[in-house]
Amino acid sequence: MTAEVHTTEREALKSELRRQYELRFAMQQSYRNDVWKILAGEYFQKFIPRDATLLDLGCGWGEFINNIAAKKKFGMDLNPEGKNRLAADVEFLEQDCSEEWPLPSDSLDSVFTSNFFEHLPGKDELRRTIVQIRRCLRPGGRLICLGPNIRYLGGAYWDFWDHYLPLTERSLSEGLELQGFRVEQAIPRFLPYRMTGRAAPLPLVRLYLRLPFAWSFFGKQFLVISTIPEKDRV
Repeated sequence: MTAEVHTTEREALKSELRRQYELRFAMQQSYRNDVWKILAGEYFQKFIPRDATLLDLGCGWGEFINNIAAKKKFGMDLNPEGKNRLAADVEFLEQDCSEEWPLPSDSLDSVFTSNFFEHLPGKDELRRTIVQIRRCLRPGGRLICLGPNIRYLGGAYWDFWDHYLPLTERSLSEGLELQGFRVEQAIPRFLPYRMTGRAAPLPLVRLYLRLPFAWSFFGKQFLVISTIPEKDRV
């Protein structure tokens, strides 16, 4: 494949990503931001120190990274529209996540990703992405992964045009362990599948986070939290 063809395909993909985000999220952007403000502040902040250097992988329109507290923040996405949606304190990295990241080794304290890995073309791209995450995380650094659990979704998983890679909390955990991560938590049922469609009242979102027994009834997304063991680097 020539460089010209590769560039043309990449630009076409970026254009398609812009259109997909507009179709799926534009009508509910304000609500989605409010939901992520709750998720970030009332649940995920406890895993991310406020003095951390944090990267949001597949940051989209910045609903998570704009609402979480950290000393230094990066958002990575192939959709160029991301840079127009991120807060002023977030540095945007527009690139393919499976290629070398423009960050030094051991430079991140935390990496967060939500509903992103399923959009990668295959497990080879996921493996290369995990390698980059591991390289950039400091010893003791934490990776937080949220995504649709194919075990509980069946055919509904394929309702999105750009879903390619079906995962469960077990398959992702194994892939992480193969690359040297230690899995701290692997919750098979966490959040409901979709944030679009019928909008739940925000107080109900807060209540849901405080009632883990409800997750087993409504949760169809996994949550996997893993770390780089301190002893693995010298």
